[in-house]
Amino acid sequence: MDHLSRRNQLTARCAELDVDALLVTKPANVRYLTGFTGSSAMALLSPEESMFFTDGRYEEQARHEVPDLTRVALMENLTGALRDHIRRLRVERLGFERHEVTVAQHDRWREVFEGVELTGVGEEVERLRWSKDAEELGSLRSAQDATDEAFEDILDLLVVGITERQAAAQLELAMSRHGADALSFGPIVAFGEHAAEPHHRPCHRALAEGDVIKMDFGAMVAGYHADMTRTVAFGEPASELRKVHDVVVAAQQAGIDALRPGVVAGDVDQAARSVIEDAGYADRFTHSLGHGVGLEIHEGPWLRRDGEDVLPVGAVVTVEPGVYLPWAYRRES
Repeated sequence: MDHLSRRNQLTARCAELDVDALLVTKPANVRYLTGFTGSSAMALLSPEESMFFTDGRYEEQARHEVPDLTRVALMENLTGALRDHIRRLRVERLGFERHEVTVAQHDRWREVFEGVELTGVGEEVERLRWSKDAEELGSLRSAQDATDEAFEDILDLLVVGITERQAAAQLELAMSRHGADALSFGPIVAFGEHAAEPHHRPCHRALAEGDVIKMDFGAMVAGYHADMTRTVAFGEPASELRKVHDVVVAAQQAGIDALRPGVVAGDVDQAARSVIEDAGYADRFTHSLGHGVGLEIHEGPWLRRDGEDVLPVGAVVTVEPGVYLPWAYRRES
């Protein structure tokens, strides 16, 4: 991946942001800009020079993953080393990720970086990440392939008596078997009445004939996340659930059809939401339509009601309408 071009795009924004340099601390953003996959790092970026800081545990890893930047790896007083290089670069106004930095961290920097004006900036790196390049798209496809194949596997394992937790564990194993490096998130497996909870946590509830099964899961490959929800009828579904299924399918297709570069996210949400509203289930679609996926499971652009995000070329988003009916899981007598 061309990390240098990404950094150059970001530092070109310094003048407009009225800062001399940017300090990036969010792990996903550090990875995007440097290639570093560890859990503790910072990148100090300026138009003149950029540097990478991590603690001593990651010195060797950083040497392999971040070969094109000056690296500082210390177990103690990393903030002091950062201060020294900020002074060397004559940084007077330092931009930081205001949405990521805690108040305690900001207070510590203000104390240590004496004479430097700290300026909070918005989601500058996140906005760059919206548009995926060819390598990123390849990782996302691989993640989705592992997710799809795991779904095919789990269908053969859904038997009377298996619990939600057991099914979730089988999904995790299947994704790993099909090439996942890790999980995008803990799988959601919900049987029967639990299927009406969008973010249900799997428990020991056992599968019974006539249950509806909702599964929300995804594989991660090379740091990139897949996210997929599937609903399965274990036996003959109730008539209302058949109707709801058709409505949700139509809503999802309407959302997909509305996607194109330059579209406003709120318009995509409304295209899908209007199908559900027209069917009389407006109050049972209780969340946004979708979101971007990439180095984070939830990232922009956000497909939400009245959302103003404009989708760029290369954006990858979920389209996941839902209708949740707590009373409709029961089988008809």
